[in-house]
Amino acid sequence: MASTILVADDDRAIRMVLNQALIRLGHDVRMTGNAATLWRWVADGEGDLVITDVIMPDENGLDLIPRIKKIRPELRIIVMSAQNTLLTAVKATERGAFEYLPKPFDLRELVSVVERALTAPPDLPPSEDDLEEQLPLIGRSPAMQEIYRTLARLMGTDLTVTILGESGTGKELVARALHNFGKRRNGPFVAINMAAIPRELIESELFGHEKGAFTGATTRSMGRFEQAQGGTLFLDEIGDMPIDAQTRLLRVLQEGEFTAVGGRVPIRADVRIVAATHNDLRQLIRQGLFREDLFYRLNVAPVRLPPLRERTADIPALVRHFAALAVREGLPMKRLDEAAMERLRAYRWPGNVRELENLARRLAALYSQEVIGVEVIEAELADALAPADPVEAVGGEGLAAAVGRHIKDYFAAHKGDLPAAGLYDRVLREVERPLIIHTLGATRGNQIRAAHLLGLNRNTLRKKIRELDIPVIRGLK
Repeated sequence: MASTILVADDDRAIRMVLNQALIRLGHDVRMTGNAATLWRWVADGEGDLVITDVIMPDENGLDLIPRIKKIRPELRIIVMSAQNTLLTAVKATERGAFEYLPKPFDLRELVSVVERALTAPPDLPPSEDDLEEQLPLIGRSPAMQEIYRTLARLMGTDLTVTILGESGTGKELVARALHNFGKRRNGPFVAINMAAIPRELIESELFGHEKGAFTGATTRSMGRFEQAQGGTLFLDEIGDMPIDAQTRLLRVLQEGEFTAVGGRVPIRADVRIVAATHNDLRQLIRQGLFREDLFYRLNVAPVRLPPLRERTADIPALVRHFAALAVREGLPMKRLDEAAMERLRAYRWPGNVRELENLARRLAALYSQEVIGVEVIEAELADALAPADPVEAVGGEGLAAAVGRHIKDYFAAHKGDLPAAGLYDRVLREVERPLIIHTLGATRGNQIRAAHLLGLNRNTLRKKIRELDIPVIRGLK
């Protein structure tokens, strides 16, 4: 069905291009070079769709959007701008634009957006649940505000992003936010964890393989790069990627194309790369385990996620969020009293946000009381931190054997190029600090009991706490 489309742009050439394209689609088009005429048409009830530039001689097109939405909330608005910054895109979305297109635009993409705008069902006001579901990250602490500002600058770009942070800090959530609120949100989001794929299969998983490429390859298989075409490829735990696969990935980033294993025809890689790791990639480079040139290709826009212990002010909001999620899953609603919440703020959270989420679900599932007190939290955290015997085998390997294997691998990685002096003190510090932290956690911060368990004088323990910069749980000595 023919629709009337109102076009406002002070560039006559663009108006003519849009006019021809939209008329070919069977629509009626009205064109103007200023905002005043567009506003008069809209106020008179004309038009089924608006396409407007941002910078016009008499008014900013973004400022016009709220006025249009106030009198005709159902009218869809497509915004175009040569000022194609993220701030422009965010403002357009916030003020109610249906879609934002940077100039120069692809005419086919614009036609596709017009079709969607004219055929999409009417917008319904979002429910509270819908709004909650759309929030990819929770928290208003200064650390999280800085993350939000960084993500806002990156969402409208195709820059390669590397997300750094400890396990459980929400690296995949950030990657999904970059995709879901970015220019590739209509494409697929494909994730692959390098640590979970056997080393010999990583290249096939990433780039796919042709039939007969290797034993067992009975059919052609698409890799993750091909699956993610037009969208985002999330490479989790990139630090665990084998050197051979790193070389192939570097070639893709440099040349923008790849070939399947056993294939000869190059395939264009139309994907945005978001990588993540909990490792120190610079340290892996020094150990010869990660390519320096790949590091600089991936580290175009680094984003560091703070551990939960650095943003404890966000814990109440996170607890409420996870409690609401549990209710949606059929579990009863729980809330924590002030003493219980304060205890959560004092905890070190080695498992970060993931550990807090698991605790919130456990509280909802296992406890009958509606209000959770500090005694329940104390018991839960004590169980979480109950230390195993240090000499007890873990995965069939004792502590001494595990440390020995780690140091042997460390020297092997240097391949004869010995590290700088001070290794003895560095290794002792790496073992000593977590030992004291977890012992204090198991004793709920009681330094007298911790010193007794460690076999140390209390003054010696206090000295080590200061030297190793170990935070002390408030209210306990």
